[in-house]
Amino acid sequence: LFARQRGILCQGRGSAANSAVCYCLGITEVDPENSNMLFARFISRERNEPPDIDVDFEHERREEVIQYVYRKYGRRRAALTAVVSTYRTRGALRDSGKALGVDLSLVAGATASQRYRDAPLSLYDELAAQPQLGGHDHTVRLWAALATELKGFPRHLSQHPGGFVICAGDLSRLVPIENAAMPGRSVVQWDKDDLDAMGILKIDILALGMLSALHRALDLITARRQAPFTLGHIPGRDESTFRMIRRADTMGVFQIESRAQMSMLPRLAPRCFYDLVVQIAIVRPGPIQGGMVHPYLKRRQQNPQDRSVTYATPAIEHILRRTMGIPIFQEQVMQIAMTAANFTPGQADQLRRSMAAWHRKGGVGQFHQQLLDGMRENGYDDAFAQSVVKHLEGFGEYGFPESHAASFAKLAYCSAWIKCHEPEAFLTALLNSQPMGFYSVSQLIQDARRHRVIILPVDVNESRWETTLVSAAGPSPDTNSSPATHSLPDTNSSPAATRPSGTNRGAPTGKTGQPENPDQNTPRGARPTVRLGLNLIKGLSRQAGLRIEAARSCGRFTNPRDLMQRAQLERHDTSCLADANALASIAGHRHRAHWQTALPRPAGPLEATPVLETETPELSEPRQGQETIADYHATQFTLGPHPLALLRPTLRASRFTPARALANGYPDGRRARACGLVTVRQRPHTANGIVFVSLEDETGMVNVIVRPELAARQRAALLGASLLGVDGTWQFRQGVGNLLAGNLTDLSALLGGLTEHSHDFH
Repeated sequence: LFARQRGILCQGRGSAANSAVCYCLGITEVDPENSNMLFARFISRERNEPPDIDVDFEHERREEVIQYVYRKYGRRRAALTAVVSTYRTRGALRDSGKALGVDLSLVAGATASQRYRDAPLSLYDELAAQPQLGGHDHTVRLWAALATELKGFPRHLSQHPGGFVICAGDLSRLVPIENAAMPGRSVVQWDKDDLDAMGILKIDILALGMLSALHRALDLITARRQAPFTLGHIPGRDESTFRMIRRADTMGVFQIESRAQMSMLPRLAPRCFYDLVVQIAIVRPGPIQGGMVHPYLKRRQQNPQDRSVTYATPAIEHILRRTMGIPIFQEQVMQIAMTAANFTPGQADQLRRSMAAWHRKGGVGQFHQQLLDGMRENGYDDAFAQSVVKHLEGFGEYGFPESHAASFAKLAYCSAWIKCHEPEAFLTALLNSQPMGFYSVSQLIQDARRHRVIILPVDVNESRWETTLVSAAGPSPDTNSSPATHSLPDTNSSPAATRPSGTNRGAPTGKTGQPENPDQNTPRGARPTVRLGLNLIKGLSRQAGLRIEAARSCGRFTNPRDLMQRAQLERHDTSCLADANALASIAGHRHRAHWQTALPRPAGPLEATPVLETETPELSEPRQGQETIADYHATQFTLGPHPLALLRPTLRASRFTPARALANGYPDGRRARACGLVTVRQRPHTANGIVFVSLEDETGMVNVIVRPELAARQRAALLGASLLGVDGTWQFRQGVGNLLAGNLTDLSALLGGLTEHSHDFH
């Protein structure tokens, strides 16, 4: 209630979405009655404990909610939960190396090489194989031994992402409490498992960046249309949005923007909201390890009249029909245990909890025989019983509850609709909500430009601190003032009403990830443009940016000296502005801007000695390559030619194929060469050591698959290259293209100092 009164976008997630009471109170947005949710997933008589309620808030305003809790209940009755952080390989190497007095550069090199730890070699063998550690065998052995011993050992207490403990009396009489490093916060010195064992209530007050971005986007759309626009105004089944989703054109879209999700989208081909619920849940370790993904896709891609699914009993059919006979969600596993093996709701919940602890405690084993006996007692054959247990073992990895997937699917659909129909507002909101999401500012800007979004550079005479929309009527108003209340659209998540179509026929002809017109009904000239904000300039302080805005309210700046004097900028601030080419409107090109900002600061009105005027000499303009390098150094992106566009003649001579040419009909199974900036490296633990790499060139993205043996053999190029060349085999199946790597080449030297840091996910 506090959040909604103050216009803070929020939504319940997890098992709370199974509760009709939470829905009626406005905590969650998914109607459990229409969605066949399992109430026992939320609470049961046998649990004899309060339910777990998780609520997401805008990540930029969550602190307001936290401080409200402290004000309402007091620091003596409320505190955040702790997390016990333990040593992993890199941290153990770092701390033990420092303790042994190993040179810090050697420590940094050793820890960097552990980014993807494939275990065939021992830690000692990996350290000894590094040339810089040669001749230090005794130190290496001791270092490896100490680091191995430290792995898994507690290192320090940190704050839980949002777990809050609230009690009626003095909390310090129950648990130890300490003041957090952040001012105004208290932390319980126990983790969530300790609190669960004590039966102490915990409520998760979580931060979600997409809620901040959605709120900003809605405010921008409201200002542009000059009429209130909330999430409730988004139509529930927009075909152009689903076409965009099926093309995997989802960079920046909540939950379906990752490499794995984008690879799945053309194959699953979502056509309705419930398809999105399945899409979000199926790309998880649980369904993947349980062998559920391929059977589901095979059935979905069949024509409905040819699809034959046999169910053991009508009761099992009622549970699994909505997912074509394949258990995808935690609730389905619980329902099967209750229906087929006579589990009580409380036992089914214990089964669900033991699945979550499978690898930590091996807990599913205690239910193995109970499941088999219960199913046999009810007349199910051994083959069916064994298959159910196998699926449960798969869910021993991470699986989504259907309620959680439905909550996230709401946000995924809303963000996809805004990207499809209001791409300018979508980009502006994402840039102003950073850091968040899967992609860098550079990638978001490049993607928006491929969607025909016109982006204007940072300019001291035009830009505000944050990025804005600009129309014929001028820039968008400050979206941080007068917060609005936004409710989610009615997307009707009922599986019966939105049953998956199960066919890819009738899909548009657009290639995977290639954008179409963002809004076919709006001519380009009528759409706003995006003016980038001063906050994107590396090193420029917020105080300096706000002083520039305030000084400009009295008139435009005429030259750098005028800017420095009126905005009271330090030399460092003006240097940052010159580096980013933000002085182009008052100083000309970068070389002139640097010259003029290097001159002595103008004298103030009370200073006795005026500064002599100095005429700016004739300076040549920077070359295009210099401009691009300077752009990346100052802002980590460029609005000029992409770096690989400048390198294309060299790359063409080496027979590297652009990303667009690969996506547009390059033959499946043919040898191919691709080169691009490394934007993402990822090695999911469910992928059996395979590393996925995303490369970006001036035409798009290339997804690269690196097998474990190649990753081990060419580790240096895989982990260290900013510009990576890949020789391999092109695979294009079911609308998804990947380059299966056969050889990797570090071509970073071609960039001439240009760096683009990748986001590495483990």
